[in-house]
Amino acid sequence: MDDRYPTHPGSKGLDGTSQAAAVAMARPAQRLRRLALATMARIGPATALEVCEAAQVPREALQPRLSELRRLGQIEATGERRRNPSGKSAAVLRLTDLGLAYLGKEVALAS
Repeated sequence: MDDRYPTHPGSKGLDGTSQAAAVAMARPAQRLRRLALATMARIGPATALEVCEAAQVPREALQPRLSELRRLGQIEATGERRRNPSGKSAAVLRLTDLGLAYLGKEVALAS
């Protein structure tokens, strides 16, 4: 995994495919992390799938960003679980004070 994870997408394996995907995702990942935070601020605590649906972004693109945000301390599990449409139980996530502060900085920069 890249030493810069979670601020940059990580990779696995040694065949180069995963590394190439991580490099290609570096720029979109920043935008998707911001989108995930903004979506969670709008909808409140949610499962990863609920965030993906509300943001209208495929799970494969957004769920890794949620893992990065958890590692960065900007979101956290609430301890609650909900069933996904598949019937599996999923952790409910919420913004942390750090995530809210990051969003506040983004809003201030845009003004």
